[in-house]
Amino acid sequence: SDRLHISNLTNQRFTMKILIAPSGFKESLSPHTAAQCIETGIRRALPTAKTHKAPLVDGGEGFVLALVTATGGELRRLVVTGPVRQRVRSHYGFLGGCGPKTAVVEMAASAGLRLVPRDQRNPCLTTTYGVGETIVAAMSAGAERILVGCGDSGTCDGGVGMAQALGARFVDRNGRQLPLAAGGASLANLAAIELAGLHPRLPDVTIDVACNWHNLLCGPHGVACVFGPQKGATPAQVEELSAALDNYAAVLEQEVGFDVSRAPGSGASGGLAAGLLMIGATLHPRYQLIMPYFYLDCLLAHCDLVFTAEGGLDAQTARGKIPAEVARRVKNCGRPVIALAGTIGDNAAVNYEVGIDAFASVIQAPTTLEDAMQDAERLLVEGAESAMRMVMVGASISRRAERELELERAELDLADDFARL
Repeated sequence: SDRLHISNLTNQRFTMKILIAPSGFKESLSPHTAAQCIETGIRRALPTAKTHKAPLVDGGEGFVLALVTATGGELRRLVVTGPVRQRVRSHYGFLGGCGPKTAVVEMAASAGLRLVPRDQRNPCLTTTYGVGETIVAAMSAGAERILVGCGDSGTCDGGVGMAQALGARFVDRNGRQLPLAAGGASLANLAAIELAGLHPRLPDVTIDVACNWHNLLCGPHGVACVFGPQKGATPAQVEELSAALDNYAAVLEQEVGFDVSRAPGSGASGGLAAGLLMIGATLHPRYQLIMPYFYLDCLLAHCDLVFTAEGGLDAQTARGKIPAEVARRVKNCGRPVIALAGTIGDNAAVNYEVGIDAFASVIQAPTTLEDAMQDAERLLVEGAESAMRMVMVGASISRRAERELELERAELDLADDFARL
């Protein structure tokens, strides 16, 4: 049946329906742009293809735009305090459709790694203060519910900056208030948390958080140890942050009544999720919260082939990243999946086990990471075209084999007829 399905792909009476469901390429391409590039490459190879773009997000960059686009909502612009305490242009959105007035907040738009200059990447000092300012703006605009996407952060402050922007006070061992937006290292001196001054609208607003359920606040697998180096932390700074977050978790436990340090999802976005728990939010496994807005299962039922993509595909992809999530769902529908990536990392072959049928890097020649990121659109277009042409070659071979098999069967039938005569 698989051969028959593939052979149909080159049948002139058959229009191939292709679903394009990529992630973004971190600090390079948004999910929306990645989907456009893949579509362009596919149509270079097969102009008659019917394509449907469903750019996906995991809570990081592109979260707001993707959900606003999927629901016919509204994008809003604002200026907030960025991760290095300079004012930055940011955005949030409101979903379209019925139900409570729902705002969408993307932490990466206010505190993402992309907003941290490379010579200032020290997660001991970066802040989520702008995320709190965005939440305040959404509440002021009438939000009854807020969806917060965690991902692609440049911070490790446990969400304290965010909470300060909402009116929380953090007090040190000498009874002095911690400086505003001081970063994660300042939490080493934290002794008490005061929430009496939180924004008055918070009790009336439901806050749901899309986060990676595997990310923990503390311990050897906590955010300081796992993600600190990716955000620019030296080994000494990783130890400093880890100790500061341990102290923060101990103080926070007194406030919320349970051990936050190893709560599922608590470490998302440098511990922003822990800070959101502190102000009454509910954490959710990210795809459980996000996927219903994209109707992916319905789209899969009406396609013949799926393209997905991300910046780097490796063993971590199989642990909850978008290409693996797409592949798991596609596997239930019996459709082939191709994953394109900027780089292919260690143990990438484990992704075959979750349903990715083929993957390839779009980088065609030795280059620097910086050059590849600057040229990402061209590389992805050409990579998608090349992959699509490979599909067409394989389908052509399969169809030829099918015709030969049909001829053999016809010859055998004819021989049987002669034998009976």
